[in-house]
Amino acid sequence: MKLLAIIPASVLAVSLASAAEKPNIVYLMSDDQSSYTLGCYGNEDVKTPHIDKLSEQGMTFDNHYVTTAICMASRATVMTGMYEYKTGCNFQHGHMKPAVWKKSYPVLLRKAGYLTAFAGKFGFEVEGVGMCEKDFDKWGGAPGQSHYETKKNKSMAAYAEKYPHSTLSYGAFGSDFIAEATKAGKPFCLSISFKAPHRPTTPDPQFDHIYAGKKFKKPANYGRQHGEHFSKQSKQDRQYVRFHEWNYSDKYDEVMAVYHQQIYAIDVAVGMIRDALQKHGAVDNTVIIYTSDNGFFCGSHGYGSKVLPYEESTRVPLIVYDPRNNNPGKGLRTNALTGNIDFAPTMLKLAGLPMPKNMDGKDLMKVYNDPKAEIHESIALMNVWGKRPTHALAVVTQDMKYIHWGHAAEGFEISEELYRLNEDPLELADLSQHPEHGGALQAMRGIYDKHLEKWRAEAVPYNNYKEFAVIFDRNVPWPEKEKVYPKPKSNRIKNKILKK
Repeated sequence: MKLLAIIPASVLAVSLASAAEKPNIVYLMSDDQSSYTLGCYGNEDVKTPHIDKLSEQGMTFDNHYVTTAICMASRATVMTGMYEYKTGCNFQHGHMKPAVWKKSYPVLLRKAGYLTAFAGKFGFEVEGVGMCEKDFDKWGGAPGQSHYETKKNKSMAAYAEKYPHSTLSYGAFGSDFIAEATKAGKPFCLSISFKAPHRPTTPDPQFDHIYAGKKFKKPANYGRQHGEHFSKQSKQDRQYVRFHEWNYSDKYDEVMAVYHQQIYAIDVAVGMIRDALQKHGAVDNTVIIYTSDNGFFCGSHGYGSKVLPYEESTRVPLIVYDPRNNNPGKGLRTNALTGNIDFAPTMLKLAGLPMPKNMDGKDLMKVYNDPKAEIHESIALMNVWGKRPTHALAVVTQDMKYIHWGHAAEGFEISEELYRLNEDPLELADLSQHPEHGGALQAMRGIYDKHLEKWRAEAVPYNNYKEFAVIFDRNVPWPEKEKVYPKPKSNRIKNKILKK
């Protein structure tokens, strides 16, 4: 598969000079990966040598969050550096508008002279356009949830014979693009979105032996007994029932063996890409970012799946590696608060481009260069997907989290939760009803209200996002909220793209 863009020989000399000044960027993102699935995050039961090596050589972020813990919205945020209410994009709401996509990092980097490539699960569509294949120099993306069988992903068919499972096919795609881009002499941005370890669980059989018969240590907040204090609203959708439906309750070791096996294949693909960087002389000028689009409960608190604004769902791995100039980020960890709104601004900054004013994120490299630096005082976490009771807005700081559950129809009451994450990272104690924590509760409510005001002021005027500024308002009574609650849209987008 060759680059779609034809590079005129007349600009090659200029391109070589440009490539020497600007770093290449490799953005790698898994799907539904919890942070505790990696050795570098303290899991001694798993094998992730290539990602762990990346951690040893770069910086590992211990407080990194996705602002919406579901595929479509999270991916739109990654591309644009904006909160969901500004991308206007999620299941049950609508596709992304072309004007929003034009401000995404792939478009802006390509416009600035970068060769761009995308492979894997794109995750959303741009209204009237689709997946925007023409905005990349090399394309290996797939619609909807994509497929684990490489041959079923049309753009990846050339890799199907050698790599029948899609995870390693993306490693091969990335390796080929690196070879082509380095020959072209231009800086490049490679974005790969692995389907793994997203369900349906379909691991690459060549790795069946890796965790065969393995017993896995359960997290300290595993099980329903550790979720009794969670809101009634949080127990009303599939996240709750999937603790049993997906066998976390009775076949934990078997389920986790398959889950970790899928991540092991990602680790192998990461190794393929790093080998290609070394082989083609790009290793010293390529920044690598590894993360996930959202986390996964995996039985913590007696929940499965994701979506809700709790830690296992919203806090995900982030590793950044910058080999240039013996950067002080090597082998370090940081507790700085960061989010998926930060990826697009970071990549643009790496390329020497100005950060668009519409973006909500900040430059992660400020933290990479100084692990004690802070780029956010707080970040908003949101869910406006699924059944109404589970709609929530939360705010997180480096030390605390506040969640507001606004649904108060018959059988429900408006509720809130408060966690002191620096002392209780497993969210085992809701402090919202403890008088001695009243000051902290009031402070977090104030931070929440500021984020809601930003929502009210900046939300797109379509796809029902303005209405949620009312629904999440702590001072509006439920009858007034219920009047503006959007009526459910058709399942067209859900059925076409989600299929979860």
